[in-house]
Order: sequence, then structure tokens, then C-alpha cells
Amino acid sequence: MPKHERKKTGLAPGSLVFTGKKHVSEPNVILLQFNENDVLEFEAKDKLVPLKEGSYSIWYDIRGLHNIDLIRQFGDQYDIHPLALEDILNTQQRPKIDEYDNGIFITAQALELKDPKEDLDVEQIAIFFGKDFLLSFQEKEDDNFASVRTRLLAPQARIRRRTPDYLAYALLDSVVDQYYPVLDQVEEEIDDLESIILSDPDNTTKNRIHQLKRKLLTLRKAVVPLREAVSRFSRLDHSMVKEDTLVFLRDLYDHTVQVMDTIDTYRDLLNGLYDLYLSEISYRMNIIMKVLTIISTIFIPLSFLAGIYGMNFKNIPEYNIKYGYFYLWGIMIAIFLASLYFFRKKKWI
Repeated sequence: MPKHERKKTGLAPGSLVFTGKKHVSEPNVILLQFNENDVLEFEAKDKLVPLKEGSYSIWYDIRGLHNIDLIRQFGDQYDIHPLALEDILNTQQRPKIDEYDNGIFITAQALELKDPKEDLDVEQIAIFFGKDFLLSFQEKEDDNFASVRTRLLAPQARIRRRTPDYLAYALLDSVVDQYYPVLDQVEEEIDDLESIILSDPDNTTKNRIHQLKRKLLTLRKAVVPLREAVSRFSRLDHSMVKEDTLVFLRDLYDHTVQVMDTIDTYRDLLNGLYDLYLSEISYRMNIIMKVLTIISTIFIPLSFLAGIYGMNFKNIPEYNIKYGYFYLWGIMIAIFLASLYFFRKKKWI
């Protein structure tokens, strides 16, 4: 059975269908109006928040996407293209950037690793910004942009004096920054796996390597298209993107390249760990086989002697020797000791 149900098959382009999971009972709409001297914050459930008159930049943060009517209202209010609205509701969207006459639309994937034993939590982030406004869309109630919000609320914050394109950069930068703790946890797991493989690997070790590979694949699927989108963003010739923002976008692109390089490095390390795991298992099996072979080799001549004198023939001359039993024991012990000496001299044991 497919992991994601295809709900949009056969529908016309621009059809608004929510394809994700319902993470909140009601969408939460948070409005921040800000300028260099002031920040106003409002919050409402399941509806647009009225704007206060004045010279303000506008940031609407919508958490929870299952209310299609609410998303359509924002689309009508800010003239968002139907294809962009469709991508907002399609939570299986690949990270990308699209240009429109009245704004720029960006999607990305926020990642979190709550439990090292579980898969990564993936959440789609959508951003649409224009001349004096920005709309951000999050699937869950948890705020991926808490650090940006804190900076915005701080007195004399530089971000207040910037245009929405810089705010879009700050939000994307916050998403990319969340990749680093995930990579740190992956690195810790790799170090732990390396210690286990070198000391006492077992059947669960292979499963852990496979789970880590899946996590890195999820990371790669999020970062590769985002790197392309940020690269394109940093080279846009669009009236909504100011020249002084491009230097920050180029720095963000460098961060995505760094994350991608780290992912590739960890993937190579995991491949090496898997080879090491197979080598270690093979080595331990060889040790077991060597011990069993040595034991068998020692007991073959002893079994031969025991077999000969265990036969039920009446006329075996050695049966008449008074101390024949003890002589046989002496010969068998001598063979045993000589075999041990030979194996140790050859450094087989």
C-alpha cells in the first residue's frame, strides 16, 4: 500500500485539495504588523485578522492547513495564484521557488528528530511574499519560526527595517538551521554504531544502520531541491527582491551546500560502517570456525584410537598388556599436547 494517498489524481490544475494530515483542531492565524519603531501582534482562530491602519509590513503566520476556505480567503485577499494555493495544500510538495507578477512563492521542508529510534518528522513550510506582506503556512501548531519572531519583537531589531524578501530569507534560514541539530544527532548515532560494531555487533545493528540510511535519504530529499531553490532565489531579477538581500541569500546557499556535503559524508560513513559490520560478522564467524576446526583436528586422532580399541574383536593383542589402558591414555594426552603446541607455534591459537 502506498505511503501517501493520491487525492489529486484526475483533478484540474489549481484544484484546492488538502493532502496532508490534520495536526490541529482549528487553524491558528497569527498576524504581526511591524515597522522600525513598533510591532503589533494579533491572534485569531480560523479566520483572517483585521489589519491596523498605518505604515506597516505584514506577516501572517497560518498554522494548520486543513481549512481550505481559510486558505482560499488568503488567496483572494492577496491575489495568490491558484497553482500556488494548490501547492500550499499539497504537503507532499517538493521544495521549490516560483515567481509571480505580484509575489514570490517558496516551499521547504522543516525536519525534526524527536526520537533517535524513529523516523524524521517532516513538515512542509510554504511562504508567499509581495511588496509589503508575507504569508507563511505551517502544518503544525509548533512554531518553526520562533527564533525569527523573537528577533522581530526585540527593540531596534534590524529585521524590522527590512522588506518582506529579507523576512523570507530569515524564515528559510531558520528552517536550514534546524537541519544542524538533526545532523548532530545522526553523527552521535554513527559514532555509537561504530563503537558497537567494533565491540559487540548483533542483529539490531544492521537495522539501526538501515534506519540511519533512511533518515539521511529523507534529509537529502529535503535539502537537494531546497539548495536549488535558494540558489535561484539568490539570483532572481525580480522587483520584490532587493539588492541588499541577495548577499544574505548567497550566505544561505552556502549553508545548504554545507548541509548537503555533511549528508554525503555521513552517507559514505554509513556505507563504510555497513562494510565494517559485514567484515566484523565474517571475522567473528571465522574465529568460531577456527576454534571448532582446531577442536575437531585434536579429537580426530583421539577418536581414531578410541575407535580402534573400541572394536569388539576378541584377538586384539594390546588387550593383554597389563597397563595398556594407561598407555593408551598417555598416548592420547601426548597427541593432545603436541597438537596444542603445534597450533600455538603456528599462531593459530
